Amino acid sequence: MNLSFFDQFMSPCLLGIPLIMLAMLFPTLLLPSPDNRWVTNRLSTLQSWFLHLITKQLMIPLNKKGHKWALILTSLMTMLLLINLLGLLPYTFTPTTQLSMNMALAFPLWLATLLTGLRNQPSISLGHLLPEGTPTPLIPALILIETTSLFIRPLALGVRLTANLTAGHLLIQLISTATAALLLIMPTVSILTTLVLLLLTILEVAVAMIQAYVFVLLLSLYLQENI
Repeated sequence: MNLSFFDQFMSPCLLGIPLIMLAMLFPTLLLPSPDNRWVTNRLSTLQSWFLHLITKQLMIPLNKKGHKWALILTSLMTMLLLINLLGLLPYTFTPTTQLSMNMALAFPLWLATLLTGLRNQPSISLGHLLPEGTPTPLIPALILIETTSLFIRPLALGVRLTANLTAGHLLIQLISTATAALLLIMPTVSILTTLVLLLLTILEVAVAMIQAYVFVLLLSLYLQENI
């Protein structure tokens, strides 16, 4: 019984072929790229407004040098947002509940921001490891602590996204299982748990959007430190 709660986090396979790549690429079908032959309609206008809003919010903490990353950050934000929201639908798989996938996104992008800083301004980037005015006896310890915190950043990005989505999916499944079990035994309690399940689902929609935004926002802040 306990293992069945975690079956939803197993990568689906068809004829032995993992379908996680299909689950990652499916959101791109929901955002077709308009061209000059298209007649602008409400859907494409809403899509353009939404992408413009995301780009504007992500570029606020960055200076002009960081605007080169607008396409990468906006695409990542859109992909994570759609994957997280589609994962809340019944009988779907959420790739962002896999730590391996989140680390595969977090580590290369974090490393790119770090290498950008070391290439463009090595002195300032290395200066972040030692706060100004540090007493001489504390210098070795602070350098070690700051270096450790620097290398923990991609792990924190991946674990934060994985843990929040996994916890939400487990809570929804636990409460929905309890609701179905209590339906015939205690209908009144079942109705109350149904209301709790509805509120939790609304909360999870908000968490799915917030976690996608936080993931990309932290990457943009790391980038701002290195440009």
